[in-house]
Amino acid sequence: MPSALSALTQEQSAIGPVGSTRAKQELGQDAFLKLMVTQLKNQDPFKPLEPQEFLGQLAQFSTVSGIQSIRDSVMGLSSTLQGSQVLQGATLVGRSVLAAGQLGDLGVTGEIAGAFGAPAGASSMQVRVVDANGSLVRTIDASPTAGLTEFSWDGRDARGDRVAPGTYRLEAVAGVGGREESVELLLQQRINSVTIDPAGGALRLNTSAGSIAMGDVRRIM
Repeated sequence: MPSALSALTQEQSAIGPVGSTRAKQELGQDAFLKLMVTQLKNQDPFKPLEPQEFLGQLAQFSTVSGIQSIRDSVMGLSSTLQGSQVLQGATLVGRSVLAAGQLGDLGVTGEIAGAFGAPAGASSMQVRVVDANGSLVRTIDASPTAGLTEFSWDGRDARGDRVAPGTYRLEAVAGVGGREESVELLLQQRINSVTIDPAGGALRLNTSAGSIAMGDVRRIM
């Protein structure tokens, strides 16, 4: 006589593709125990089920049931963590963060601020502001320092005139051994809202200059 576990598998397979997932899951323990009792009642009295075989079937079912329980627990934990992420992200709305980027949003008033690190051997540092047409608007000189060097652009061009509001690209370069070397720029951006990425479940911070992954944040202001 086939084992209860194999009989259960056959009965589940017999449902076919039209059977619902819920129906397959509801066969679970009840169906297994019924098939096990039936197997014991109808076993050959001259060839009774060995205790080792009986325990083996129970162990197999326990393993399958345990894996399902672990899967359900992980899914529940994942949902809880996503909810916690949203709550934590909500506390960042209205605050500013430093994150890698080059595009800064300049309003009618205000400035664009950020920071960058000087590479080893740097003798000079510059932040260059470029408009949407690719024209150089302003060059900001800075002295290399240990750690991050902060800077700010007041929204004025080289002549001291206030430029039009909009999105500007900022580039940081360092003078190292007589040549220029690009440096990663961190921009200070204000958080307007937060969302959960539906693809990976990661928290994203929405700013006027674009969306930022929480993992890219270097400092919360």
